[in-house]
Amino acid sequence: MIAVLDRTNDTIADRVADLARRAIDKQGSGKQPITEPIGNDDDLRACGLSSLGLVNLMLSVETEFDLKIPERDMTPANFRSIARIAELVRELSSQQVAGE
Repeated sequence: MIAVLDRTNDTIADRVADLARRAIDKQGSGKQPITEPIGNDDDLRACGLSSLGLVNLMLSVETEFDLKIPERDMTPANFRSIARIAELVRELSSQQVAGE
């Protein structure tokens, strides 16, 4: 049986936090998985997100939210924290709806 995640009650920030945690955990290289919760305003680099993890996080956000992040928005500043990524997702989602 395949488990389907019910995300109806998850906020954008919850979904981004899950993606960030997975991006940090996947980096491996002998590091221990993070055990502390990541706060919405925590600097993801300080939490252990590498440059490669940042790229993977960007791609995961695009997939999770069915968005295309413009190159101009693919900056470390926009992916500094869960709160900033959630804000970017809301901005891009509203632009996408307005453009349809």
